[in-house]
Amino acid sequence: MKKIKKISLLLSLSAIVFIACSGDDNGDSSGTSDPVSTDYDITSILTKFNGTGLSYEVNGNTVTFTSEGVPNHTSPYWPTNNPLHEAYNGTNTNFQLNPNTISSQNIVFTITLNPAEASNHAATGLGPIGISRNGVAFYNQYAGPDQPLTNEIDSFDQWLGHPQMSGQYHYHIEPTYLTTQFGDDAFLGLLSDGFPVYGPMENGSEISNSDLDEYHGHTGVTADFPNGIYHYHITAEDPYLNGNGYFGTPGNISN
Repeated sequence: MKKIKKISLLLSLSAIVFIACSGDDNGDSSGTSDPVSTDYDITSILTKFNGTGLSYEVNGNTVTFTSEGVPNHTSPYWPTNNPLHEAYNGTNTNFQLNPNTISSQNIVFTITLNPAEASNHAATGLGPIGISRNGVAFYNQYAGPDQPLTNEIDSFDQWLGHPQMSGQYHYHIEPTYLTTQFGDDAFLGLLSDGFPVYGPMENGSEISNSDLDEYHGHTGVTADFPNGIYHYHITAEDPYLNGNGYFGTPGNISN
């Protein structure tokens, strides 16, 4: 009788261990059982950066991008003598041209190649917070200090970007030139903390704000990072690109 009880106890303990080990505790937001590493290295995606007046150089564990910050696509904000000048032909019936004109900049981003979650999450500032794969700057979700984009959206051109007063062209929301060219689930660029930005689709489904954390990202496998990485997503709703600050530690930006 004692022998039977011992066998029953061993079977029960084995079942508990099996259940505990079978859980998906890898942090992969896609729901697969693939392991997700937190030892990130973004070197592999640097070759995807290609734009007018854009270059980069790796120095140790950082990459320095130097960009003129100009789009490689049409816009009504180009000077009329520029071959990329094109009248607005988008879908926003409330479009209003702002008084600014695209001009060449000198923006320098120094970004870590090994991003990690910050112990203290810094807020994003006005101006550039990251760089898209064509060299155009990413801006946060504000038109000014704590001012929503509600009215400013009406000045976004047919590719959903526009220039500010000094002529610095930028994207606050989905850069549709890039998603049209590379896909709605494609890699679109980096924020200053080194974490990648992806389009509004993932695994065939549209990403909503509820799928993301307070910084507007999540951890999971992507086409570029098969072992998984924390990454941001562009969505159709505020905050569009970033939420309550950087997930990682931002690098240096000068412009």
